[in-house]
Amino acid sequence: MRVLVAALMGGIVMFIWGAVAHMALGLGDVGMRQPVAEDAVLGSLRPGLGEQAGVFVLPSVDPAKMHDKTVMDAYSTKAKASPYALVVYMPQGDDLSDMSGTLPRQWASDTLSALALAFLMGLAAFSFMTRLSIALAAAVFAWLSTLVPYWNWYRFPTNFTLAALIEQVIGWLLAGAVMAWWLGRGEHRSRL
Repeated sequence: MRVLVAALMGGIVMFIWGAVAHMALGLGDVGMRQPVAEDAVLGSLRPGLGEQAGVFVLPSVDPAKMHDKTVMDAYSTKAKASPYALVVYMPQGDDLSDMSGTLPRQWASDTLSALALAFLMGLAAFSFMTRLSIALAAAVFAWLSTLVPYWNWYRFPTNFTLAALIEQVIGWLLAGAVMAWWLGRGEHRSRL
């Protein structure tokens, strides 16, 4: 039960921190840009990408043809001469200002992440600082295993990637501190 309560507390702290980081500090906007001609880009998406939602890398190459030297040489030449884009595409559109679905999913994600972290933090009678170090290690692990590969392979902007590190480290240190405090409460009483 201690782990579940710690997870709920950590999830709430992380969710609130995410709101502050994005809405007050602008960490979620670092590296994001507005298109110069948004209507022209939007008008070209459906004819260029079709009717199926997905993630598109432009320029692209058919994975089935990656072993064909001629195809890969042509792709390499095109890639060097063309702009690059990673596009998350939804042909049907969506009201991105309606957060009635995304906010609960974010809270659930934060709380499930906190549950995994609380489980690790509660495995033994660790000190507060050891538990806080576990939270820091988890934040850095999550960043290294997710955002750094996106930066490396999909060319996410460096400033976007570093802002995500700041957001994750501060958020999980805050949530981790609350969780470490909660998990350590009963242990101090049992030692007396």
